[in-house]
Amino acid sequence: MPLAPRLRRTGWRDPRLWLGVLLVTVSVVGGARLLAAADDTVRVWVAAGALGAGSEVTEADLSVRRVRFADAEDLARYYRARDPFPADRVLRRGVGAGELVPRSAVVPSAQVDTLRVPLEVAPHQVPPSVTTGSVVDVYLVPASGERQRGSGPALEEVVVVDAPPVEESFAVSGARQVVVTVPEEDAATFQDVYGALDDPSVRILQRS
Repeated sequence: MPLAPRLRRTGWRDPRLWLGVLLVTVSVVGGARLLAAADDTVRVWVAAGALGAGSEVTEADLSVRRVRFADAEDLARYYRARDPFPADRVLRRGVGAGELVPRSAVVPSAQVDTLRVPLEVAPHQVPPSVTTGSVVDVYLVPASGERQRGSGPALEEVVVVDAPPVEESFAVSGARQVVVTVPEEDAATFQDVYGALDDPSVRILQRS
């Protein structure tokens, strides 16, 4: 009766063993490199909510988002969240909620002079939810009620610093006073536009 053949144990000198080890090593290294390449995003600072021109920016106003940039030059235009956001900074222009904060929109507070501009607004021309901290656009409407099609706001994305209720504003006229903070240059332009119109009324649209 012939004896059944015995299975031989694979020895450490068997080339098949080393080939298997090599294949496993290549798979692990390749997988690690693939994962590393897939996660090439960068943490950057973005606005947690709408921020108006002239407003101070701190980390309390920001959140962090991971973003993939095409090249280093694009990344250099924004603030990386690995670094603390610079102190004593204000916005030269408004930044929308969720928008990346561009370096070009942020300057040291000492470089920007802001003015508080009071606006007299009819109650039906301003949302009742507008309050201190709201970001708004301000439109000027001539007495005729006609506005040139395509014309934009006289003030865009500005911050409300005071917005008392009607009964605390102008009791006689029934108008509501809304005070906004505006870079000095924009305030001068606003005054020029206002003066060029015939008895304009103010209309406020709220962003946040």
